[in-house]
Amino acid sequence: MNDYELRAELEKYHRESYGWALSCCRRNAAEAENVLQAVYLKALEGKALFDGQASFKTWLFAVIRNTAIDERRRQWWRRLRMERYAKDIGNAISKENAGEATYRSEIRALFRRLVSVLPRRQREVLQLVFYHDLSLAEAANVMGVSLGSARTHYERGKQRLRRQMKGVEISDESGRGKNQKAVPTTER
Repeated sequence: MNDYELRAELEKYHRESYGWALSCCRRNAAEAENVLQAVYLKALEGKALFDGQASFKTWLFAVIRNTAIDERRRQWWRRLRMERYAKDIGNAISKENAGEATYRSEIRALFRRLVSVLPRRQREVLQLVFYHDLSLAEAANVMGVSLGSARTHYERGKQRLRRQMKGVEISDESGRGKNQKAVPTTER
């Protein structure tokens, strides 16, 4: 089936596909739309191939069902990780004193400020790797650059952050003393 025929078949069954996606997503319209979009992308990118062993509609509905199941599983794992994270954070916060919490908050704010002034590519790769737990190869793929380019931006971003952190001093009230210099506000 060529691309034109595939698009025509997808259009032909769109209403029914949406109804089936709604059923598979427990009547959650937003989730059904996301699932259907993912199914269309799978079909158009060749990740889900129609082999002709069943009718097109049967194949399409199977792909929708499987995609909805995968999405529900991903959401379940995401919720489970977030609950664990929230529990761990709650335990950590209850163990640390107010001064420690303030210190950590200042450090996070400082780091966000320092990252925000990095060049766009360096900022993107660092955020993808550190905040979204992607590998450098995955980050390169997301950014649409080669792995070598992503590595270069990653290393340069880390070096620039190190240089910026050397000029920063934060005093904390928990008795740690001054271990870094104060952050100059960066004006653009």
